Amino acid sequence: MKEKIQVISAQAKLEITNADSVKILTDLKVKYLGKSGMVTELLKGMRDLPKEERPNAGKLVNDLRAEIEGFFAEKESVLKEIELQKTLETEAIDITLPGKTNKLGALHPITLIKNELIDAFTGMGFEIFEGPEIEEDYYNFKMLNIPEDHPARDMQDTFYVNDNILLRTQTSAGQVRVMLDKKPPIKILSPGKVYRSDDDASHSPIFHQMEGLVVDKGITLCDLKGTLDEFCKIMFGKDAKTRLRPSYFPFTEPSVEVDVSCSECHGKGCKLCKGTGWIEILGAGIVNKKVLEGCGIDSEVYSGYAFGMGIERIAILKYKIPDIRLFYENDLRFLKQFK
Repeated sequence: MKEKIQVISAQAKLEITNADSVKILTDLKVKYLGKSGMVTELLKGMRDLPKEERPNAGKLVNDLRAEIEGFFAEKESVLKEIELQKTLETEAIDITLPGKTNKLGALHPITLIKNELIDAFTGMGFEIFEGPEIEEDYYNFKMLNIPEDHPARDMQDTFYVNDNILLRTQTSAGQVRVMLDKKPPIKILSPGKVYRSDDDASHSPIFHQMEGLVVDKGITLCDLKGTLDEFCKIMFGKDAKTRLRPSYFPFTEPSVEVDVSCSECHGKGCKLCKGTGWIEILGAGIVNKKVLEGCGIDSEVYSGYAFGMGIERIAILKYKIPDIRLFYENDLRFLKQFK
């Protein structure tokens, strides 16, 4: 037994010393100290020895195990240091190279215009109200004087969830919610996404609107004109002018289309304004008495005006963008221009 232990010790020391990688060292550890290793086999063979020889043999085998474990620990430390140095050499960083910089993002053009609009109207005393995008027919149509058989519903191709629930087609639904919840005076601005089944160069199935509502005593069309004049000067320059043209909306009476003087030709006529000198930007009007009464507001005491605009349309005019779909294609070549 003693001679066998000496042979194993010398052989292990030689093989461990000559090992040149951690993998080879691991294989040797299995060979000598594993479940079927040479040292383990010596321990298993002790049952064949006479009882009086077993204690001394056991001590020799345990000493051999400790000795071999020491060989492994020493060699493992050396190999790991060598491999660490190799890794450091191959993965060295050249600190003279220019560093990598993170590219900064920017606000989307729709967000930029939305923020400008909010700043313009909050500066005139408007408060912000954001209603739900999934709306009830009651708020989106019925309370705005658009009953089920009204032809105005045909003007808006609506995404219905069921007979009563829909994706709102206009932020005007938020105006109804405010009038039902709050007594005049009311002066709110309602921005948000709206949805209609429409898709071409000038229409998108999802787009953004911003609507304003003022209800108080003695509100007239002149108040509406003054507000929109100020808004256009803020958005399009101090020389911008507005004009009102008769129109029709179920929830306002009288109703008007609002034009702004062309910022490109200043009213002389060009390709942008199709030679007219004017560009349509929004719809507006005096709040229909039926809408006020339906919301519990006495139309003999209070009156109001409302206006609504597409944020994309304002962005198209301000940035001279030819196709509304550019806003939603996430083309970085387009979006980088708004940094």
